Amino acid sequence: MTELFDTYTDLTVAGGPVRLYRGGDTGPPLLLLHGAMLDTAQGVWRRAAQDLATDHRVHVIDLPRHGGSRPWRGVLDDAFYGRFLDALLDALELPRVALIGLSLGGGVATSYALRRPERVSALLAVGPGGIGAKRQAQFLTWLFMRTPGALRLTTRYLARHPEAIRKSMTTNLVEGERTTDFDDILRLATEEAVAKERHGELALDDWQIHSYGPFSMRLDLLPDLPRLSVPTLWVRGDRDRLVGHAELAAAAAAAPGSRLVTMADAGHIVTYDQPDAFTRLAREFLTSALDRGPRSAS
Repeated sequence: MTELFDTYTDLTVAGGPVRLYRGGDTGPPLLLLHGAMLDTAQGVWRRAAQDLATDHRVHVIDLPRHGGSRPWRGVLDDAFYGRFLDALLDALELPRVALIGLSLGGGVATSYALRRPERVSALLAVGPGGIGAKRQAQFLTWLFMRTPGALRLTTRYLARHPEAIRKSMTTNLVEGERTTDFDDILRLATEEAVAKERHGELALDDWQIHSYGPFSMRLDLLPDLPRLSVPTLWVRGDRDRLVGHAELAAAAAAAPGSRLVTMADAGHIVTYDQPDAFTRLAREFLTSALDRGPRSAS
């Protein structure tokens, strides 16, 4: 485990528990938001957070119903996360912060930057959710989510069949079991599956469930991106099976001054497949974006 994750602080934010990890004493503040399902701060950001802490004040949290941020009640949808991030930044005494979000975290960060641009100095969205009007197998995915008991049975299955998690990791990581830190990544995902069953949680996050409609997405941030007024970088792995190139190319075209970088030999979680290349890219973007400062949408 890296030094940044050796210690943590447990906070109460927006009425629920939040586990916070911090690193770095100087530089601009940075908040990292991980993805859904079996993702945790220690997994997704295990290398990037420590590296970025050399020149940023890094804040990393387990999102609600992940890692040490349990238990939570109520519906944790996109509207919730807008309130949650306001409360979190207040608790951290951060009037303004750069956001890096992956998958669900990328969608949450993008939505927040649209709502509260005055609190976001820069946005780096990695394979973000919430972009695009329709997804592959839209109706079948929605139907599965609405099938009584399906998501709880999925939670139970993953918790009791760790070999299924190993198979999924091996299939979806570009280097499979040769991935750097594979054993630790697998252990953390397996522990997360067990924790989800213990707390009676669904396999998918509320944010995902409430984003889906039967024939189109209920949450599609793309039409709002022309008014995105913070420096923005979109990132996607060239082997990402969940977020397509077309969606992020459209996002880059819609958001003023933003651009898309496609990382070679990387899947959906680029921080697992290309941790060093991602950190270099993030540092270059943040240096440039924070030097430029805020801008106005055109």
